Amino acid sequence: MIKNHVAKIIKIIEKSLLALIALLTLIATIQEVSKIYDSWDIQLADLLLLFIYTEVLGMIGIFFVSNRIPITLPLFIAMTAISRLIILQGKEMETVSLIYEASAILIIALACLAVRYKPKNQYEYQSDQ
Repeated sequence: MIKNHVAKIIKIIEKSLLALIALLTLIATIQEVSKIYDSWDIQLADLLLLFIYTEVLGMIGIFFVSNRIPITLPLFIAMTAISRLIILQGKEMETVSLIYEASAILIIALACLAVRYKPKNQYEYQSDQ
Protein backbone atom coordinates (compact mmCIF):
# COMPACT_ATOMS: atom_id res chain seq x y z
CA MET A 1 0.00 0.00 0.00
CA ILE A 2 2.74 2.47 0.92
CA LYS A 3 4.64 1.25 -2.12
CA ASN A 4 1.72 2.26 -4.37
CA HIS A 5 1.52 5.74 -2.81
CA VAL A 6 5.25 6.27 -3.21
CA ALA A 7 5.05 5.12 -6.84
CA LYS A 8 2.18 7.56 -7.49
CA ILE A 9 4.06 10.44 -5.88
CA ILE A 10 7.16 9.67 -7.92
CA LYS A 11 5.05 9.54 -11.12
CA ILE A 12 3.48 12.92 -10.30
CA ILE A 13 6.91 14.45 -9.63
CA GLU A 14 8.27 12.93 -12.84
CA LYS A 15 5.38 14.28 -14.96
CA SER A 16 5.63 17.68 -13.26
CA LEU A 17 9.35 17.95 -13.95
CA LEU A 18 8.83 16.93 -17.57
CA ALA A 19 6.09 19.56 -17.94
CA LEU A 20 8.47 22.14 -16.44
CA ILE A 21 11.24 21.09 -18.84
CA ALA A 22 8.79 21.40 -21.76
CA LEU A 23 7.71 24.87 -20.62
CA LEU A 24 11.30 26.06 -20.16
CA THR A 25 12.25 24.60 -23.54
CA LEU A 26 9.41 26.55 -25.15
CA ILE A 27 10.60 29.73 -23.43
CA ALA A 28 14.18 29.11 -24.61
CA THR A 29 12.89 28.51 -28.15
CA ILE A 30 10.96 31.78 -28.11
CA GLN A 31 14.05 33.61 -26.84
CA GLU A 32 16.23 32.10 -29.56
CA VAL A 33 13.74 32.90 -32.33
CA SER A 34 13.42 36.44 -30.94
CA LYS A 35 17.22 36.82 -30.99
CA ILE A 36 17.36 35.63 -34.60
CA TYR A 37 14.49 37.94 -35.56
CA ASP A 38 16.12 40.96 -33.90
CA SER A 39 19.50 40.43 -35.56
CA TRP A 40 18.25 39.11 -38.91
CA ASP A 41 21.29 36.85 -38.81
CA ILE A 42 20.70 33.12 -38.96
CA GLN A 43 23.69 30.92 -38.25
CA LEU A 44 23.94 27.14 -38.51
CA ALA A 45 24.60 27.00 -34.74
CA ASP A 46 21.24 28.75 -34.17
CA LEU A 47 19.44 26.21 -36.33
CA LEU A 48 21.11 23.33 -34.51
CA LEU A 49 20.06 24.83 -31.18
CA LEU A 50 16.46 25.06 -32.41
CA PHE A 51 16.75 21.46 -33.58
CA ILE A 52 17.91 20.42 -30.10
CA TYR A 53 14.90 22.19 -28.58
CA THR A 54 12.64 20.39 -31.04
CA GLU A 55 14.17 17.02 -30.13
CA VAL A 56 13.74 17.70 -26.40
CA LEU A 57 10.07 18.60 -26.91
CA GLY A 58 9.58 15.51 -29.08
CA MET A 59 11.18 13.31 -26.44
CA ILE A 60 8.89 14.74 -23.76
CA GLY A 61 5.87 14.29 -26.03
CA ILE A 62 6.74 10.66 -26.67
CA PHE A 63 7.15 10.07 -22.95
CA PHE A 64 3.72 11.55 -22.15
CA VAL A 65 2.10 9.32 -24.79
CA SER A 66 3.93 6.06 -24.15
CA ASN A 67 5.64 6.46 -20.73
CA ARG A 68 8.89 5.42 -22.43
CA ILE A 69 11.79 7.34 -23.92
CA PRO A 70 13.49 5.63 -26.84
CA ILE A 71 17.22 5.57 -26.07
CA THR A 72 18.04 6.90 -29.54
CA LEU A 73 16.45 10.31 -28.89
CA PRO A 74 18.94 11.42 -26.20
CA LEU A 75 21.71 10.04 -28.41
CA PHE A 76 20.50 12.20 -31.33
CA ILE A 77 20.41 15.21 -29.02
CA ALA A 78 23.99 14.49 -27.92
CA MET A 79 25.20 14.24 -31.53
CA THR A 80 23.48 17.51 -32.41
CA ALA A 81 24.92 19.23 -29.34
CA ILE A 82 28.47 18.11 -30.16
CA SER A 83 28.01 19.23 -33.77
CA ARG A 84 26.87 22.63 -32.54
CA LEU A 85 29.89 22.82 -30.24
CA ILE A 86 32.22 22.11 -33.17
CA ILE A 87 30.56 24.83 -35.23
CA LEU A 88 30.69 27.37 -32.38
CA GLN A 89 34.39 26.73 -31.74
CA GLY A 90 35.14 27.50 -35.37
CA LYS A 91 38.58 27.68 -36.91
CA GLU A 92 40.31 28.46 -33.62
CA MET A 93 39.74 24.87 -32.54
CA GLU A 94 42.76 22.62 -32.09
CA THR A 95 42.92 19.72 -34.52
CA VAL A 96 43.10 17.11 -31.77
CA SER A 97 39.95 18.52 -30.14
CA LEU A 98 38.12 18.32 -33.45
CA ILE A 99 39.20 14.70 -33.84
CA TYR A 100 38.01 13.87 -30.30
CA GLU A 101 34.64 15.53 -30.81
CA ALA A 102 34.13 13.98 -34.24
CA SER A 103 35.07 10.60 -32.74
CA ALA A 104 32.47 11.13 -30.02
CA ILE A 105 29.83 11.72 -32.70
CA LEU A 106 30.93 8.55 -34.50
CA ILE A 107 30.77 6.49 -31.28
CA ILE A 108 27.28 7.82 -30.50
CA ALA A 109 26.16 7.08 -34.07
CA LEU A 110 27.48 3.51 -33.74
CA ALA A 111 25.61 3.19 -30.45
CA CYS A 112 22.42 4.27 -32.24
CA LEU A 113 23.01 1.58 -34.86
CA ALA A 114 23.67 -1.05 -32.20
CA VAL A 115 20.48 -0.15 -30.33
CA ARG A 116 18.37 -0.08 -33.49
CA TYR A 117 19.52 -3.45 -34.77
CA LYS A 118 19.71 -5.41 -31.52
CA PRO A 119 17.50 -8.50 -31.30
CA LYS A 120 14.10 -7.66 -29.81
CA ASN A 121 13.26 -8.90 -26.28
CA GLN A 122 16.50 -10.86 -25.96
CA TYR A 123 17.48 -9.36 -22.61
CA GLU A 124 14.19 -7.87 -21.54
CA TYR A 125 13.71 -7.78 -17.77
CA GLN A 126 10.86 -9.92 -16.49
CA SER A 127 9.32 -8.30 -13.39
CA ASP A 128 6.93 -11.15 -12.58
CA GLN A 129 9.55 -13.83 -11.90
